[in-house]
Amino acid sequence: MNTSRPLRPQSPLHVILGAGQIGALVRDHLLARGERVRQVRRGVATLEAPNLEHARGDISDFGFAAEACAGAGFVYDCTNPNYDQWDTHLFPLARGALVGARAAAAVLVAVDNVYMYGRPTGPLREDSKVAPISRKGELRARLAEERLAAHHAGEVRVVLARGSDWIGPGVTHATVFGDRFFRRVFAGKKGECFGDPDMPHAYTYAHDVARALVTLGERPEAHGQVWHLPTNAALSTRATMTMLGDALAMPIEVARVPRLVIKTLGVFSSLVREVVEMAYQWDVPFEIDDSKFRAAFGATATPWGEVMSTTAAWAKQAYGARAAA
Repeated sequence: MNTSRPLRPQSPLHVILGAGQIGALVRDHLLARGERVRQVRRGVATLEAPNLEHARGDISDFGFAAEACAGAGFVYDCTNPNYDQWDTHLFPLARGALVGARAAAAVLVAVDNVYMYGRPTGPLREDSKVAPISRKGELRARLAEERLAAHHAGEVRVVLARGSDWIGPGVTHATVFGDRFFRRVFAGKKGECFGDPDMPHAYTYAHDVARALVTLGERPEAHGQVWHLPTNAALSTRATMTMLGDALAMPIEVARVPRLVIKTLGVFSSLVREVVEMAYQWDVPFEIDDSKFRAAFGATATPWGEVMSTTAAWAKQAYGARAAA
């Protein structure tokens, strides 16, 4: 394990597994509060900051997992392998997180999604029926059951945090508003939707995810439960793209990608092939009920106006110059 910068001993240690789009935001949120942070990743660390140390390795190696989480008060599992790696990587990474948190007697806050609910018949709640209609939904249902079983067996304190498709600065993959979307719109092309663009669909702001994960870890009454993260009322994907286009001062039109085209592209791309079974989420209203979180912690989702302004500012910096070159 490679470490740098000694940490202050007086505050709890927060260990973040993963340095991707959510792990990086959790790190920044905690550092802004003056917390001690250790970030665990496979690749080389690129950020040096006071109160931050790094551990490099594979969390699915249980020995490394225990070492990487040593001394933690809180462990945040923000790992998320690519869709086409779920069969081989999802459970080993999650089990490594369980091992690490258990060895440290830490609280494990696990980022989850809503695939296990299947096709919704109304706003999704924490007590909605688990009825997956996709292979990835089945995997997520099994993983949630395993994590909560570990909590109820007294092995480790666990809390599950679920949101819809991410949106916001730094979000680049596994979402409509990711790298492909911004590359297209800055090239003057239409934004894509893999279903009905006029169907309500919830999008969860990534900064709200990061803040909520920390809240859930620090509040003992949250442990052992599933929580839906603060999420704005669902708008249509077309309306969401229109708002973002306004913030970018760049009108964005929407192109609905036919299911047959997705399947055809999937012949050549394993990642695209994995998207096909999730396209049902845009065929029906896809709404998230976050009232449990709001009632318990008094936190609400960041208003759409701020979501769009921060996302647009980041996108202009990340993609605008590239498009102008």
